[in-house]
Amino acid sequence: MLEKILKKSGWTDIVISIIFILFGIVLIANPEIIVSFIAIILGSIVILLGIFRLYEYFMKDKTNRYLLATGIIAIIVGIIIMNCANTILSFFRILIGIWIICSGIMNLQTTIIWKEYQSKLWIISILLSILIIFAGIFILVNNGAILQTIGSIIVAYGVIDIIENFIFIRKIDDYLK
Repeated sequence: MLEKILKKSGWTDIVISIIFILFGIVLIANPEIIVSFIAIILGSIVILLGIFRLYEYFMKDKTNRYLLATGIIAIIVGIIIMNCANTILSFFRILIGIWIICSGIMNLQTTIIWKEYQSKLWIISILLSILIIFAGIFILVNNGAILQTIGSIIVAYGVIDIIENFIFIRKIDDYLK
């Protein structure tokens, strides 16, 4: 009985991992679709919250001007989120790219100090610092870089999880003995 439950659980995890892999592939191949989808869902939720606030104001408490203001603001923000998702994503991409470049430059400065103290790790550290700087530049110039990176991580997670679950399913008998 326990063996059947564990095997069924393992297969369920494999199906979920396959869904994760497919989602990751979509993120890698076409991140704009995911951004649009998320923007529509998020914008719709914010608009619904705004409508709910307006409903509360008009139907329950017309003295609370806070409800009226937050309702109108929420509807406007929801519309902005739905229509400007790529602009918002680009803004965050630029901030993250700049932050990564700055981090790489600070690591490069630390590496130079390590060289002065004759540390043996300075060559590896300088290569990693340069790699970080290039990663930041890559994020700055590539619109879908962040989502593609997340997609790659999701695909890697899915593949690793599938392998672990196949091993688990094959070893259930050994675990139960």
